[in-house]
Amino acid sequence: MSERPYIVGNWKMHGSRAMLSEARAIDRAAERLMKVEVAIAPPFTLIHATRKEAALIGVGAQDCHAAEGGAHTGDISAAMLKDSGAGFVIVGHSERRADHGETDADVKAKAEAALAVGLSVIVCVGETEAERDAGKAAEVVSKQLEGSLPETEQAAEKVTVAYEPVWAIGTGRTPTLEDIGAMHQAIRLRLRGIYGEAADGVRILYGGSVKADNAAEILSIPEVGGALVGGASLTAESFVGIMTAAAERGEG
Repeated sequence: MSERPYIVGNWKMHGSRAMLSEARAIDRAAERLMKVEVAIAPPFTLIHATRKEAALIGVGAQDCHAAEGGAHTGDISAAMLKDSGAGFVIVGHSERRADHGETDADVKAKAEAALAVGLSVIVCVGETEAERDAGKAAEVVSKQLEGSLPETEQAAEKVTVAYEPVWAIGTGRTPTLEDIGAMHQAIRLRLRGIYGEAADGVRILYGGSVKADNAAEILSIPEVGGALVGGASLTAESFVGIMTAAAERGEG
């Protein structure tokens, strides 16, 4: 697994050109925090501008369509993302799965389309509160991994997994450190079943109400290779706090 923690900001449906100043500030901070790999996923409308403004950090997208092109009004293909300056794409976020009815098969098709044009992929998985309360969290996440991940060993070089318990996203709640650690261990084992030895190079991010004040303890958990950050990534002030915590872990 890469030694540098990977901290990714998902801006979701937030952002206008005025927020490019936040991207510039994040980029400047990344210049002095070289022990951490930083990226942000702004809305489609800001990908090109963000790539021009922020030279050091990764810039990606929050979704893509599985098709190369065609009659898909309002959708964006992976090739279009790459052309706009994106280097990666997030697929399978729980909000896409819930709001747009995306299945594991849909997520896998999108991931494969992104890999085909040379993008890296962050594949999201996570259980609902009802599934966790029923004791099915590990079973649900394992099934999502099996159905959502591209299966070739070569894919492992370009894939990151993000574990986001659905009930913790944007709620201010987080699982216990023990629960996070147990799930990340379970994900690593499942990845080895899918990718073999190549699985050890796949970073597993934690997402779900990550903030500057809890980032250090979350990032200290074995197998947590970084964080997928939502609301706390919208301002440089809050996001840089998480980056700093990650950089300090990278020095350890």
